[in-house]
Amino acid sequence: MVIGLTLNGPLPLARADNSPTPPGTPLFELIDAATQRLQTADPVAATKWLTGAAITDPARVQQVLETVSADAETAGVPGDYVTTLFTDQINATEAIQYSRFSAWKLDPTTAPVSAPDLGASRALIDGLNGRMVALIAADWPVLGAPDCPILLDAARNAVTQARQLDPLLRQALESATRSYCLT
Repeated sequence: MVIGLTLNGPLPLARADNSPTPPGTPLFELIDAATQRLQTADPVAATKWLTGAAITDPARVQQVLETVSADAETAGVPGDYVTTLFTDQINATEAIQYSRFSAWKLDPTTAPVSAPDLGASRALIDGLNGRMVALIAADWPVLGAPDCPILLDAARNAVTQARQLDPLLRQALESATRSYCLT
């Protein structure tokens, strides 16, 4: 089995980068980027499974958190806020990887036999991290608005439908985005 970042079914109003953009859905692009980052868990898990690498990588986590915090500060967003968001994101991504490892241990016939290079996956993750920080800065007024929880839930539902997320990814998305609203 080859693990890759794939999307199921047609997406509404696809843009040049193939991300769906339903009109009038605040936070959609941010939640979609967070979802795409969660979807990197599968190829990363496959690589780690095949190489015997640990799921947790504290040095990489520290590097990511320092980078997004600095980028956030440059964009005018508190670094500690972004560190919290990305800690949730990383924890949710690791949870998906643990779930995949569990499934592969229970049924080795479903385990991957090939996987992409970890460096390629990390480059994709780094790009998504930068996009997410930029979107957090752009969405800052919405994230602080009293109706943010309602808008966040609507965006999660729209992305879940557009990306046809399975229950595990939906649960991971809920966890990864639970600290987004400032109110």
